[in-house]
This record gives sequence, structure tokens and C-alpha cells, in this order.
Amino acid sequence: MVCSLNSEASVVLDACVLAPMPLCDTLLRCAEEYALFRPLWSAETLVEVRRDLKKFGCSASQIERRMEFMQNAFPEACIHLSAILLEAVPEIPDSGDRHVVAVAIQAKAQAIVTFNLRHFPRVALEPFGITVYSPDKFLMGLFGRNPDEIVNVLDQQAKAIGQSRESVLERLKAGLPEFVVLASERQG
Repeated sequence: MVCSLNSEASVVLDACVLAPMPLCDTLLRCAEEYALFRPLWSAETLVEVRRDLKKFGCSASQIERRMEFMQNAFPEACIHLSAILLEAVPEIPDSGDRHVVAVAIQAKAQAIVTFNLRHFPRVALEPFGITVYSPDKFLMGLFGRNPDEIVNVLDQQAKAIGQSRESVLERLKAGLPEFVVLASERQG
């Protein structure tokens, strides 16, 4: 299912989509440059991102720079959870992801973006009006509604690292195969 959210949508980004730099950069540029959605996460998500970045071999200063950027660019993105709400979250396959669901419920988010789709069963989220998307389907939906803006995001991303758009798309291909095909077909 391709994402059909509008630009007013609040979207919880799971740690698994915030840790890989090319994907995180694409998502956050879409949110920052063009306000195509409102990103959300929890303090627990940021702890997971820090841990993942360390596993990826990032230095302490690189990790701090990333966290500082995210917090400065999106000061309202980090939702502080109520312990009562966290305990009330419906059971999901990975109890370590309950904070992701709690953020979505507390912030009245319309969606969660994650690679771990099985961690967030529809039956647990439907009562709250929350849909789960893979980053591939989410970005395909954004592209479908905002192709020029997405191409600009990819070009800005490429310029920031001194590469071509094709190079950025190549870095995204493993996790976003359908989006990369769609974006590759777009001239501009």
C-alpha cells in the first residue's frame, strides 16, 4: 500500500529509518525543506538511533552532531511519553517498540514509518487510526503527490555530499527499491 497522507500528517519515524544516513537525510529533508509531513519520535527512539550509529562505526562527535541537528531542526518532534500511556499500549510482537506506538497515539499521528512492519500489526493500530508504512511505500506516496519537491530533495542531498542524484539513489536502492525506480525515471 502506497502512502496517501497529506502534508499535514504527523508521522512517527522508527529508529530503523532514522539511523541509516541516506534514508534519514531524505526523510528529514522532505519534512524540513518542504514540510511534506510532520516527523515525530520518542526519547527512546533517539537512544536506539545513538546505539545504531555507534554500531555503524560513527564517532561520538558524529553521533552528537546528528542528534543536535535533529533536535534543532525539529524541536517539537520528540514526544515525551506518559508512563501510564506506555503501559496501556496494546501488545505488539516486539514489546521494545511499544514506545513507537505510544508516540503515535499520544501525538495523534496518522502513520508510523518503519522497516519492521511485522512489529506493528494492523489490528493493534487500526483503533487509533494509525497506518504503518515501509519507508519505500511512504516515499513513493510523497513522490506521487510532490514529484518536483522530492527531486529537489534528492538534488540538495547530492549537492551536500558532492555527489550526483544517481549516486544518492544508488545509496538508497537497497532499502527503497520501488522509490528509487520511480525517482530514477524522473528527469529534472
